[in-house]
Amino acid sequence: MSAYVGPVLAMEHVSKKFRRGEIHDSLRDLVPALVGRFARRKAPSDVLRKKEFWALDDISFAVNRGEAVGIVGSNGAGKSTILKMLTRILRPTHGTVRVRGRLSALIEVGAGFHPDLTGRENVFLNGTIMGMRRAEIRRKLDEIVEFAGLAEFLDTPVKRYSSGMYARLGFAVAAHVEPDLLIVDEVLSVGDHVFQQKCLDRMTRVLKDGTTVLFVSHNLRAVADLCPRSILLEKGRILADGATAEVLRSYVGREQKQGSDQRDSVELQEVVLRDASGESVRFESGDCAYVDVTTVARRDVRDLAIIVEIADDRFRPIFETCCARLNEGESASLSAGEHLGCTFELDLHLAAGTYHVNVYAYQYSTNRAMSTWRSAASFLIGQTRFAEGHVNLYPRLGRYAVGTAPTY
Repeated sequence: MSAYVGPVLAMEHVSKKFRRGEIHDSLRDLVPALVGRFARRKAPSDVLRKKEFWALDDISFAVNRGEAVGIVGSNGAGKSTILKMLTRILRPTHGTVRVRGRLSALIEVGAGFHPDLTGRENVFLNGTIMGMRRAEIRRKLDEIVEFAGLAEFLDTPVKRYSSGMYARLGFAVAAHVEPDLLIVDEVLSVGDHVFQQKCLDRMTRVLKDGTTVLFVSHNLRAVADLCPRSILLEKGRILADGATAEVLRSYVGREQKQGSDQRDSVELQEVVLRDASGESVRFESGDCAYVDVTTVARRDVRDLAIIVEIADDRFRPIFETCCARLNEGESASLSAGEHLGCTFELDLHLAAGTYHVNVYAYQYSTNRAMSTWRSAASFLIGQTRFAEGHVNLYPRLGRYAVGTAPTY
């Protein structure tokens, strides 16, 4: 491992432009396109011509040795373009990209595997592609195989592997490279839950060993678990760079729809998700969360209730409650201009994941939602190795015995 001090990577005023739709299916289209491309080379590089756009626009940041930095943003924000700059696949239109030391990229696990070669042969092939020496691979082979859990299939051609086995072996090889800078892109979701936990544990160990990690992911929970610092991208620009909790709160807030679907006579004005200290986006399983809801009546309304619904990362409802049920069946009646404010206290006995809060202003006498606000807030539950799914039942091991017959 290198002893570099200071920034391991830096991007200084980096911009990159691309051209949309350069597909030519005839010689008649190709010749003018080639002439136009030659002409564009003579034109100033900071000028956007027809069909061109900035994928990155004046990006500057630095990552010091030993830091773990997450990069988040919606599709098209520029995350993949940054990775390709750092791995020298692309060159910037403007600016400077600096990388010091040995770089390894976990972008597509198993890339470079040959289907007709055995798992053992592909370990050596893939390791070489990633910059490991043969002696280093030989020294780490047993550890790689044990990590992947594929010892009995090691001499089987990988074309007979399942997709999960393929990904496990690919990650196992990549995880045992010892770079100065490790770039990780959406690869911590391979395999089953137990293997995913091994991947997270391995990443934590890599960080403790002083490796610099740049983690690009849509998995906000994994970013929150691994990275103290994060960068938020939108349309090729940096919107936020700082503590992960603050950056994720900003990201989630921008992704949510601001305001409710205004129907009929009631408007959902504000929804705030918080802990005892203030607004929050990150909780641990079992923590208490508060959902503050403010509603205003635009006209007189009777029999009004507020429903709070929790949905999973695929927006499927997993829990629902209502202020009327919690208030001994009493609904509210509002005159025009009056507000209804209520706070729901929820014990978040949830497994690790991303969850969303949906809020409805509901009239039970007519059985209809008078106003709806989906994804009014979102939150993360931190990793727990004892639970997988949606709920956390706080399991305990009451009996554990090895024998020839069960005992109860």
